[in-house]
Amino acid sequence: MSCLFCSIAEGTIPSQKAYEDDLCLVFHDISPQAPVHLLVIPKEHIESVAAVTAENAPLVAHMMTVIAKLAEELGLDSGFRVVSNCGKDAQQSVPHLHFHLLAGRELGWPPG
Repeated sequence: MSCLFCSIAEGTIPSQKAYEDDLCLVFHDISPQAPVHLLVIPKEHIESVAAVTAENAPLVAHMMTVIAKLAEELGLDSGFRVVSNCGKDAQQSVPHLHFHLLAGRELGWPPG
């Protein structure tokens, strides 16, 4: 199985990295929907939020702390949004868990 985000995490497909550690990678979305639009992915393949388990939950929690740290470092004091689409009907375009970090403008609700 070929996974786009696994290939990005492995470095075989280039990305504009914003952060990286042993567990996750953060990179700029190639089709940004806001002035700040980062994708936060685990390096381990997890298909979606529906595949989060007690075993991989610490990794997901780590990703959330990375998001909080980046939001602080980027000065997103007026707010930001974290989105994870899960499944076909939610428009999950890559079957690898990822969180969109969106900010830099007022974000409408509902999102669409």
